[in-house]
Amino acid sequence: MSVPSHAFGPTEIDLRDLTIGDLLREAVREVPERVALIAGLPDPDDRRKWTYRELLLEAEAVARALTTRFEPGERVALWAPNLPEWMVLEFACAMAGVILVTVNPALQASEVEYVLNQSRSAGLIVATNHRGNPMRKIADEIAPNCNELREIIAMEDVLELGQAVDPEIELPEVGPNDAVMIQYTSGTTGFPKGALLRNRALVNNATHTADRMGVPEGGTWVCPMPLFHTGGCVLGVLSAVSKKCTFVLLEAFDPPLVLELIEEYKGSAMLAVPTMLISMLEHPEYPNRDVTSLEAVCSGGSTVPAPLVERIEKETGAAFTIVFGQTECSPVASMTSPQDTTIDKTLTLGSPMPHTEVKIIDPETGDIVPCGEPGEYLTRGYHVMMEYFDMPEATAAAIDDEGWLHTGDLCMMDERGYTRIEGRLKDMIIRGGENIYPREIEDVLFEHDSIAEVAVIGLPDEKWGETVAAVLRPASGVTLQRQELFDYVRNSIAAHKTPRDWFVVDEFPLTGSGKIQKFKLQKMSAGGELTRLD
Repeated sequence: MSVPSHAFGPTEIDLRDLTIGDLLREAVREVPERVALIAGLPDPDDRRKWTYRELLLEAEAVARALTTRFEPGERVALWAPNLPEWMVLEFACAMAGVILVTVNPALQASEVEYVLNQSRSAGLIVATNHRGNPMRKIADEIAPNCNELREIIAMEDVLELGQAVDPEIELPEVGPNDAVMIQYTSGTTGFPKGALLRNRALVNNATHTADRMGVPEGGTWVCPMPLFHTGGCVLGVLSAVSKKCTFVLLEAFDPPLVLELIEEYKGSAMLAVPTMLISMLEHPEYPNRDVTSLEAVCSGGSTVPAPLVERIEKETGAAFTIVFGQTECSPVASMTSPQDTTIDKTLTLGSPMPHTEVKIIDPETGDIVPCGEPGEYLTRGYHVMMEYFDMPEATAAAIDDEGWLHTGDLCMMDERGYTRIEGRLKDMIIRGGENIYPREIEDVLFEHDSIAEVAVIGLPDEKWGETVAAVLRPASGVTLQRQELFDYVRNSIAAHKTPRDWFVVDEFPLTGSGKIQKFKLQKMSAGGELTRLD
């Protein structure tokens, strides 16, 4: 008798009714003088530090300033790179009861204008510029087009606002189930939507992720992830605070600086997408740095090749884990464990997180499929978003009447409840009526020594409907050979799955969270922008 693809996470672990502000106050009660935050800048003289007590006082002061400008429930957008003030504002907005709208610092005028209008933001806190993007100038230019935007605050003025406000102002009552953040979806398939997330979901998801990673209590968390994404502000900031860690924040990902900070501050935990980890290991500085202080390394967002996992665990001694989910589930639904085998860490997404439920269904019928059969990954529990902000139709399409979030991911589950990703429903290639899952082909290509990264996409074809194409980033110093790669893949999988078209890139188009944007690769192919491997 077949076993249904339906699994439950452990329930013996606490599910706590806490706000983001409560989490910080709890840390202050236990370790008030421990260093909470270090600005991980290249020059050691520029590295500002805050203890947990100082961080709380700063956040509460800024929260009071925000209450003089905004009502609880109003949206305040934050458009800035990874500055210490970002972390202060994450806690301050939560304490003030305003909903933080996170904005990618790489966005341009029309994109920011869309976010501000769609979220109906009353305020915008903005940095002057970042990596040549004149953010404050853009903000001033688009402000007249943003109907509900009342106030623009300079990022560099934030702490001064807190210092100038009346310390007797009382902060509003904020509940664990209150909305606290709008995170815009990464956009691997196009148009972004704003996932409205609650305090309780973010605090518990961050805590459970740190627990399963094996993050040591009071360790040092080095964060290269962008704070505008849940990988940074939830699985970085909140996970670290849940373990009362010292949080070393990089303004932007810089491989040699990450390595230096791990060595300097005895970094014990970090989360990074595979492209970051690959860049660190490939960097000339890597052999000269001592990274053996690492105890817990977590990754996610895209495929993690087995050689990468094995190398990190062997050379650092750290336990490696994989997270899987999306912004809409706060953000982790399944995760591997440090005790899992390398096979499970590279070929599966692990098992459901505490107090969550996962099932795999036939996307056509909605029925649960038997273990070992592919279908759509659905999850249900405390972690599911409240809604797509102000998008009732999109919300109804994503969350069904029974509370299941339809992720759009194609997965298979085994009898242990471990799932394996096969791709996105929209990524699935249908060639001559045959369903082809890109992940299977990507796994094969990842094993080839000449390839650093790979994405398999479907391209339109008059005869077959779609054909398979491989887009490759070669390993450092390697020249790829098309026939060699074709023969290599063909020896492992069926002829109809073997890529017909081969392209090479220096870098992939990525979302802010490090996921490869396959729809952009398809557009680049259609426009003749990809270099063909002959």
